[in-house]
Amino acid sequence: MLSKTTRRPFAFRSGIRRACALALAALLLVPATLPAPALAASARIKDVVEVEGVRANMLIGYGLVVGLNGTGDSLNNSPFTEQSLTGMLERMGVNIRGANLRTKNVAAVMVTATLPAYAAQGTHIDVTVGAMGDAKSLLGGTLLVTPLLGADGEVYAVAQGPIAVSGFAASGQGASVTRGVPTAGRIASGAVVEREIQFSLAELPVIRLSLRNPDFTTAQRVAAAINTQLRGQLAQATDPSSVLLRVPDGRRGDVVRLMTEIEQLRITPDQIARVVVDEKSGVIVMGENVRISTVAIAQGNLTIRITETPQVSQPGPFSDGQTAVVPRTDIQVDDQSNNRLAVMPSGVTLQELVQSLNALGVGPRDMIAILQSIKAAGALQADIEVI
Repeated sequence: MLSKTTRRPFAFRSGIRRACALALAALLLVPATLPAPALAASARIKDVVEVEGVRANMLIGYGLVVGLNGTGDSLNNSPFTEQSLTGMLERMGVNIRGANLRTKNVAAVMVTATLPAYAAQGTHIDVTVGAMGDAKSLLGGTLLVTPLLGADGEVYAVAQGPIAVSGFAASGQGASVTRGVPTAGRIASGAVVEREIQFSLAELPVIRLSLRNPDFTTAQRVAAAINTQLRGQLAQATDPSSVLLRVPDGRRGDVVRLMTEIEQLRITPDQIARVVVDEKSGVIVMGENVRISTVAIAQGNLTIRITETPQVSQPGPFSDGQTAVVPRTDIQVDDQSNNRLAVMPSGVTLQELVQSLNALGVGPRDMIAILQSIKAAGALQADIEVI
């Protein structure tokens, strides 16, 4: 009995120590399990600016698609298909002048592609094909050799190959089914680059960085981040959309590595207070800098519902009466008088604005009208852009 009584305090103290140790370990582990504060507002300079001269170019061409199963252009509605087919066959030594052609297996198409920056000669790029005439489908067709021209009229790539079409069309005498767009398709790696665009980035003494969203504050932050990284006043914001970077003397010829270091720098882009409204779909997008002054908002609609329930008056048998229709109208008026007047203090945030409007039971359509009314009253410190 004495041995048991002398061991209980020790066991009790050891239990307390074990519990304290577990609690301390839990406290030490809590910060590790919590998510680290993410740089939600920060972005890489790579995602904010573009290097002037390092850009893609648009290409376009006109060609013919053959091998269609009777779904090509008709002779009457697409005369340019017949002319193109006649000219192509004549260049191949086939004279069909005056012949009666049937072009249902041929379709005239426009071919478009994007030439990436620094695309080397011989590399392949994707092309998109779209019908020009009244072709029903390009399924199973093959694009013939089509030169792709740039804005200067020079040939930069040549496209050819089978077309991959995601949509299809099927029809019978009584019904037809169309899914997707069968008159447009894509050829993966369907064009070969024949001409390179000459641009020497390594020889530039000054590099211009163009902001995708021009802003004075963002341009200044980009220049400050670059100067801090390079430890010198080498970058300067000249306007809201441009930052000039003077290449250091020791980095001439090593512009690629220099730009790699700069692209990974993080800044916090600034943005103006703007509300974008899409009236067709009722979508509203508001930036975090949207603020409103003190304003009172009341939302309510007057709804009048008219229901017609005509009644038929049937005369008794052998009474020589006539059947008559007696109109009966039921009118209901709902002015939604239970809606409340909400007062929003000055400087409320976006979240408070949305919560207050939702508390009134305001839908997206009514919210658009409310925001426009607040802007008209001069209480909305933001630009409203209607798309």
